[in-house]
Amino acid sequence: MPAQHLTPILLCLLAMWRIQTPVSSHPQYNHCQLVQKTAVCNSAELSSVPARLPENLEEIQLNYNQIKTLHDNSLLHYPSLITLTLACNGLERVQSNVFQDSKLLENLNFANNNINTGYEETSVALRKLPGLRFLDLSENKLNNEMASTLLHDLSSLEYLNLSGNLLQRLDETSFRHLHNLKELDLQRNIMFEIDSAFGSNPKLQRLNLAFNYLPCLTDFNMTQLVVLNASYNFIEWFISRQDLNEMFQLETLDLSNNRLLFFPFLPSRSKLQNLYLSHNILRFYENLVDNNTLQNSTTSVEFYNLQKHMKNVTAQLWDDNLHGDISSLDTLDLRGNQVDYFPDGFIKKMPTLSRLRMSMNCLETLNLSSEQFFGSLYELDISNNRLNQISADDKLLTTFGNLTYINLSRNDLKELPFGLFSSLQRIHSVDLSYNNIGICLPDETNINVNNITSCVQWNNIGSLRQLYLKGCDLETVPTSAFMGLSLTHLELSDNPGIDVQDSLQSLSRTLQYLGLGNTQIQDIDLSHFQSLKSLNLSKNSLFHLPPSLHDIDLKVLDIRDNRLSTIPSGQAHSLASKLQTIFLTGNMFNCCQTEWFRTFETTKTVNMIGKSDIECQDILAMTHRVQDSQMFLCLEAGESILWYILLLVPICLCLTGISIVVFLTYKSKILQKSIKKKYLKPTSY
Repeated sequence: MPAQHLTPILLCLLAMWRIQTPVSSHPQYNHCQLVQKTAVCNSAELSSVPARLPENLEEIQLNYNQIKTLHDNSLLHYPSLITLTLACNGLERVQSNVFQDSKLLENLNFANNNINTGYEETSVALRKLPGLRFLDLSENKLNNEMASTLLHDLSSLEYLNLSGNLLQRLDETSFRHLHNLKELDLQRNIMFEIDSAFGSNPKLQRLNLAFNYLPCLTDFNMTQLVVLNASYNFIEWFISRQDLNEMFQLETLDLSNNRLLFFPFLPSRSKLQNLYLSHNILRFYENLVDNNTLQNSTTSVEFYNLQKHMKNVTAQLWDDNLHGDISSLDTLDLRGNQVDYFPDGFIKKMPTLSRLRMSMNCLETLNLSSEQFFGSLYELDISNNRLNQISADDKLLTTFGNLTYINLSRNDLKELPFGLFSSLQRIHSVDLSYNNIGICLPDETNINVNNITSCVQWNNIGSLRQLYLKGCDLETVPTSAFMGLSLTHLELSDNPGIDVQDSLQSLSRTLQYLGLGNTQIQDIDLSHFQSLKSLNLSKNSLFHLPPSLHDIDLKVLDIRDNRLSTIPSGQAHSLASKLQTIFLTGNMFNCCQTEWFRTFETTKTVNMIGKSDIECQDILAMTHRVQDSQMFLCLEAGESILWYILLLVPICLCLTGISIVVFLTYKSKILQKSIKKKYLKPTSY
């Protein structure tokens, strides 16, 4: 990937890092480092292009300097130059003849400058580059007129970056000279219209329109386009040309974070593999046809002015001829929409679908049999819906031979098809968190005539590695619950009162992550869990850490929101020698026993998350941040608080006595003045 693909900010940071990295084996010229035929002159406080570098240079990096003007004679000494980067300079003027002798220059980076100031002269200079292929003009405050002028006659361009500018409206004249353009980045502008802007770019394959203000994309006819990113706009409609017999080459379409009302009207013939529609307001409307409650509603929609001189089009809200070809889809992302059902045959039209992401929708039921899922399905995420029922027949379950990840968390499930998970030969990760599904007791046969069970038997599922049962109201976990499993991740948090000590022993050889947060656990023996790397014991009212933590090689420990007052010195040193990350906030530590904090702080390999928020109380019950040790009031070793009391009592008595003496001394004078003022008044005679 060329350097021009980096965003301007990342490019500037990269430039600063590279200039600060020593290259002792390479010669230096005028604050530049030479690496083969590349001169790295980033962050060198240069105001012009160095003139005494080797003439055979092919690349000069001048990012993050102070070059305001690129003079005509700046590049005379470098006729072999292929790549020139001047990002983050405040560059305002590029003189018209600066590239007169740079016939080999292909890559030019002017990102994050002020090209808008002298854009007319810069445009003349750019026309002197017959072989220019990559041009980065991002973050230059360019408007439509400036961009059009700069791009005039640059027919050799293949990659163009105009992101982060002030473009508002594009039309057929915007890129009419860029006949060889293959990739165009227009993200983070303020565009609200792109009327026929790309008709002169038959080779354009990658187009980025993200983070703009486009209200719709209609009459989409760019058959050569392979990747289109139109995320983070205000798009309500995506309508492609349905009358084209030519195959669309589109493979990836990203319409996420828009305002789509309907499933996009895709090309009738395409190679679409990845369709991202997350975080819209999309749903299906086929059921309105039979909805008697909407007597005055219509099931059709009219489209006006889809194309000049074109008659109005009337179409059904769900029409197989309009939603287009989805037979090649590999990934369908519909997260964060309002989908409450799949239209008849919708899933069946995607025989190669491997990833279906449906979290944060409104599904209430899912019939795996009637939807006719194919065996290609690899990932199924239906979390955070309203599911109260999932049904499937035994024959269908055997067809899910490729299903590896399934997420059913945050639904209203109370029952599941019997053998749902044990029938999946390659199942690797299952998430049933925040459902009311239990773990079956030995010999439990809670199965009704419809082959439905309210508990799941997890033992002997050989492929399972990650199991998430968070917030399932689990109380009793059979000793044999996880027998025959090779779990690496087990999440049991938010199950208050759960007892898992005996059932976990079968996982001591393989378990790497264990979640026991908010389970009211007070102690647990983990001394045999030699593979355990991450442990969550948060929200458990712990007064001390389990002693068995000494014996395992933990890397991540979460003990937030407990009742820890200190961590013994020996335990702190043991943990510090192994841990990489520790969470400690939410405990009220003793300010006078914070040696553990200094142990973790001096051990540079331990990262205390939220270090500034860790609190403690001193002997006067005042709260401080542990890192502010100079604010604490503590006793020295061996001292008793009785000595402080004996010291304070005489002081208080002395202050009280002095106050009484002062009051009595001035009391008589105060009384005399008061009497005189009240009774000794002058008379009239």
